[in-house]
Formats: sequence, structure tokens, C-alpha cells
Amino acid sequence: MARPVVLCILDGVGRGSGGDDDAVATARTPVLDGLMATCPWRELRAHGTAVGLPSDDDMGNSEVGHNAMGAGRVFDQGAKLVDRALADGSAFDTDVWRQLVGGKTLHLLGLVSDGNVHSHVDHLHALLDRAEADGVGRVRVHVLTDGRDVAARSALTWVEPLEARLAEARERGLDWRVGSGGGRMRITMDRYEADWAMVERGYRCHVLGEGPRHASAAEAIQAAYDADPEVDDQYLPAFVVTVDGEPCGRMADGDTVLLFNFRGDRALEISRALGDPDFAAFDVASRPSLFFAGMMEYDGDLHIPTHYLVPPPAIDSVVGEHLAAAGKRTFATSETQKFGHVTFFFNGNRSGRIDEELETYLEIPSDLATPDTRPWMKAAEVTDAVIDALQTGRYDHVRLNLANGDMVGHTGNLEAARIAVEAVDLCVGRLVRAARRANAVLLVTADHGNADEMVQHKGGKVLRDAEGRPLPKTSHTLNPVPFIVYDPAGEVQLADVPDAGIANIGATLLALCGVTPPADYLPSLVKP
Repeated sequence: MARPVVLCILDGVGRGSGGDDDAVATARTPVLDGLMATCPWRELRAHGTAVGLPSDDDMGNSEVGHNAMGAGRVFDQGAKLVDRALADGSAFDTDVWRQLVGGKTLHLLGLVSDGNVHSHVDHLHALLDRAEADGVGRVRVHVLTDGRDVAARSALTWVEPLEARLAEARERGLDWRVGSGGGRMRITMDRYEADWAMVERGYRCHVLGEGPRHASAAEAIQAAYDADPEVDDQYLPAFVVTVDGEPCGRMADGDTVLLFNFRGDRALEISRALGDPDFAAFDVASRPSLFFAGMMEYDGDLHIPTHYLVPPPAIDSVVGEHLAAAGKRTFATSETQKFGHVTFFFNGNRSGRIDEELETYLEIPSDLATPDTRPWMKAAEVTDAVIDALQTGRYDHVRLNLANGDMVGHTGNLEAARIAVEAVDLCVGRLVRAARRANAVLLVTADHGNADEMVQHKGGKVLRDAEGRPLPKTSHTLNPVPFIVYDPAGEVQLADVPDAGIANIGATLLALCGVTPPADYLPSLVKP
């Protein structure tokens, strides 16, 4: 086809049950409803094995979702690779691990939950098992609380058993403790350089021992809950754990640090702060001489970090390479929160452009306010950019991510999530009109679900707090996502592809752009 092809990714907009807590189904969405009433569409798998995760109990996420779409195939992803490397011992049979356990104090920093999106608590315990076997006498765990990929106030589920284990280790003569912590959206885990002050707060907490002092992590978490009945784990304030009145987790010359998160986007900045000798985003003159490693290499082009335990997936032959080889011009855009997903992750974890002459990338700066206070986010501005790009007639492929459903869904605010979905629907309507004017094919899909299930369920029942209020769900869902084809010419028809997932979008995109998909790509979703 000699027409532009637009891929519109509605982040976090899955196909839920349609119940009262389904912000997608209960929002006013005349555009999406109209497209599904008049256009070819189907559902796609966007979680678990369909995106390279260990099992179908694992939620999809934006990183693996964009990897899958851009690769046109399913690669084993971070969680699965780390599971295997820890289980078979290959992660420990490395010079990196030997250096980590050879320092004065081993610091283990990361997200402590079983969300399996950025980390898994089982990985932390496997590291502790091996550290004890290897004779590590002094360990400090720096706890980042989740509340985003798991229940909003579930931190104690993992922190209390962790502290009990560390206490048992002390009874065996080991100096093992929690050193510091705080909420993942308050400290340390910023991404795309949206808020360096957040990373600095984490640095000063973990490295320098600055923050409110508590006798234990559990005490600090409970104190935060008591002080603010509305705060959830992702926004807990920083804290340090003390022994004899002094912070016990300060980092010092000769110490080693392992960031045990496996996902890259929210690991890059703290990796740079701890491991880059030329780091200058904030003052690290006080940084001690540390050996720093990541669970994985978080950026394969920039080689961040220099040292890591588990090699990342080697994703090759991505959609962008084939478009560039065919001379096709690409425009990709999103706001800051998801800009790396339509560029870095879509391109197989590759920084920069595949072809400087053929690709245009545009980042729209995100607001720093929490998304539920501005649920429209920057969807209108991203849409403006796409419309402008289509009007130029210059591009063969246009790619965008509207982040609202995911970012607002993570807040657990049902009403705000409905507004977010309605804002997205308005933008899709504008894209439909722009596609009609440009005679472009518009593909509307999502990378995973989120806003489609906004309260917690178990056994078919809504979970409630002591006052009878539904417990908000802040994590992704296991629901499928839509795949809608809007073709103003009415030529494109869906092919019969059983059990398809979002990785099938890769071949679909190439085929619609007039490029023959590689033989190892999953089948195209449209008829030739």
C-alpha cells in the first residue's frame, strides 16, 4: 500500500468485564464504540507468554508490550531471563557476582513486591540465599515500596517477612538489615529524566542515610499509613533505618551495590547516579567509591550499567529496521512518560534512531503533577503532533502512544480514569478525521490493560476495606486489548489468525506499509 499507516497505542486501555469498576467500559467513548460498530476489529493477548513473560499469570507491561509490537515476535523477557539465570546459577557464575560479594557491605536496592513488572521479591530472596552461601557477612537491603503493580497498601506483605528473615540471619551472626526505603513514585524510580529531584531524594536516602529515622522498615511504613490514611505505597516518604540512633545503611568506600530490578526504564537514572563517573544531573560529590551493578543491562546502546548479572534479550530484525531498509519514513511521538516506549522499546531496546534521515522522533514534555489531578495529560498535544505530521504528507508510518489509561489507571482513582479514557476517545476521533483526510490506515490498539479494572477482585467478589469501600486496583490487568482497523477506503480486512497477540502487530504494520514481513515474524492480522 502506498498510503500512510498510523499505529495508535492506547496505553492501559484493555477489554475488561464491563462492570462498574471498568473505567474503559463506563466512560463515554462514542468514537471507540463507533469504530468497533463499523470497522474490522478483534481482541489480542497482551500479557504472559504472549509477550515473553514466564506464565499467563503475569501481567503485561509497556516495556514488553512495545518490544513485542516492534519485534513482530515474542522474545523471552526480563522476568523470565532472570528466573532462569537465578535458578540455574548462571547469574552467580560471573565475575560481576564475585565482585559484588567481595566488598565490605553488599547493598541490594530494588522494588520489593511480587508484581513481576520491574522486579520480583523471589529474586531478592534468591540473592540473599546465595549471598549467605558465599559467606557475605554484611548486607543492607534498600526497599522501594510498590503499590502500583500490586495492591495499593500491600508493602508489609513483603517487608515484614523480609525483616524477619534478616533478623534470623543476625541470630546466626550475620550483620544483615534493611537500610532505607520509600515509595517508588516518591524516590529513586523516575524515568525519561522527567523528575531528577525524585532520583536525588532516593540517592540521598540510600547512599547518605538522609531521611526520617525509624527502628525498622515496617515501623516506617506503618507510620506513613497512620500519618496519611490516603497515601499508598508508591508515594510513601523516604525513610532510613537506625541502629543505636544512627542510620545503618549508609554506603561507604569499598561497598558494592546491586540494583535488582530487571526492567530498564525506571532503573536507568539511579544507575547513572550510582555508577557513572561523569554523572552531573545533581551533586554526587559525596558519592563513595562503589562497585555498582544492575540485574540486567538497562540500555544496550549506552551500556548502562557497565556491570550486570543477566544479559538482556537480544532483539534483532525489528520493524523499524525493515521500514528504514525499504526507504520508508517514520514519525514517532508521545509525551515523556511513554516516549521511550514508542522509540527505545519499540526499536528492540535501542537508543537513538535507526536511520537519522528517515525517522523523526518528537517528545512532548509530561506534566509533573500526579496524573489523576490532570487525567487528560498531554493527549491533545501528542495528537496535534500526529495530525501535523500527517498533513505534511511526508511519512509512511506514524506511531504514537496516548499514556492516559495507564498512568491514571495506576493511581487507583476510578473517576479520574474515566476522564482519562474520555480524553483519549476525543483524541482518537481527531485521528480518525486526520486519517480520512490523509487517506491513511489507522490501527488502534493497546500494549496492556489497566484502566479496565479499577478495583480489586478475588473469587468473583470485590475486595473491600474495613469501612466497606472497594479496594482500588493500581496494577495492570490480564485482560486482552482491542485491535481496530480504520481504513477510509474500506479495503483492509482482518485475516483469520487464531490466538493472536500484540506481537502480530509487527508483521501487520510492515504489510500495510508495503514491506514483506520476515519469515520468522508472527502472521499479519490483515489479509494480503
